Amino acid sequence: MKRYVIIGNGVAGATALDQIRRIDPLAKITVFTQESHPFYYRPRLPEFLAGEVPLEKFTMRSLKDYQDWGVDLHFSEKIERVDPTSKIVWSDKGASFGYDALLLATGASANMPPIKGSEKKGVFTLRTVEDAQSLRQAAHICQQAILVGGGLLGLEAGHGLIKLGLKVQVVEFFDRLMPRQMDTAGAAILQAMLEKMGFSFHLGASAQEIVGGEQVEGLQLKDGRVLPGGLVLCSAGISPNLELGRQLEAISSLRVNKAIVVDEFMHTGVDDVWAAGDVAEYNGLPGGIWPSAMEQGRIAGLNMSGEAKAYQPKAPSTSLKVAGIQLTSAGDIDADNKQTASVVRGDNYYRKIVVANNLIKGIIFLGDNKGVRQCVDAMNAARPLGELAALLDDPDFDFDRLK
Repeated sequence: MKRYVIIGNGVAGATALDQIRRIDPLAKITVFTQESHPFYYRPRLPEFLAGEVPLEKFTMRSLKDYQDWGVDLHFSEKIERVDPTSKIVWSDKGASFGYDALLLATGASANMPPIKGSEKKGVFTLRTVEDAQSLRQAAHICQQAILVGGGLLGLEAGHGLIKLGLKVQVVEFFDRLMPRQMDTAGAAILQAMLEKMGFSFHLGASAQEIVGGEQVEGLQLKDGRVLPGGLVLCSAGISPNLELGRQLEAISSLRVNKAIVVDEFMHTGVDDVWAAGDVAEYNGLPGGIWPSAMEQGRIAGLNMSGEAKAYQPKAPSTSLKVAGIQLTSAGDIDADNKQTASVVRGDNYYRKIVVANNLIKGIIFLGDNKGVRQCVDAMNAARPLGELAALLDDPDFDFDRLK
């Protein structure tokens, strides 16, 4: 009986588990997670924060599912050491576990920017169910919140706080919202839409210090302004959890760059050790987003259980849905407008399709997602546009013609 150990129970680890159990139904599978809940759909945490959905509605695998599959699931247990020679892992509870195939799917943690005063009560990040529960409790006893970071997850979390009755001020270092996903024109339209919902924005601004006594009372900006608020939510991206990767790098051929370097089979270069998701780096890029982590987990699970399959990355795509606002950004959005692009815009609508060498290279669709799927498919397939390239700026363009 083959022994599989999966460290991490996010989307990468859970998807690998699916493949392993399907291919090797008699295998012994042990899964470790530092969280106290089974696998859940992390992107719905802002809705959970707002009290709109209970945890069970976005829990993607129940405890009974693991039991029915014969999976040994360890909650709130951290693997602290791996010996790739003896093929044993040790947990923070003093237990040891042998493996024949090991997956490092340790995910990532929310960044806390180096702001003076960040140790005060009322300062939060949002990455886990426990984070959301703590944040919701704090939100019930204050009226104003300050969101540091105008990125995707921050805006969704900020809208959750608005739904709880708070006023939300956003502090963003860049001169536009969602700088990785939006160009200047599109970001301005998005900002106007969000302001109608109750957001206020301070763009091109930097946090200097979180002020107050033990409890947060506000945020001082580097320009001297002080924003009042009893709660600060920091949304400054994530960093891969590389403790095990660093430990293995010191004693094996595993290599860590931005994350654990893997080949097209998600293999680390160490015998019987794979990595996937936020903690893995392929072709210089970490896993990063949910669809990529899911696909990497699938590929890792297949290869761990004997089915050779190579990872084929697709253009990164980001979607935002805040109170009905549809936004999808994918590929190279050409934020500096150096390439050819077709643009269609209105008060609550913005569509940009970037074209180079007769191919779609990137898209921004704000206000309406009609045509997104066809554009992304054409982009990933590198499908030449031909005469259609000149028609993309037609507001009524039939995107089915891209098939």
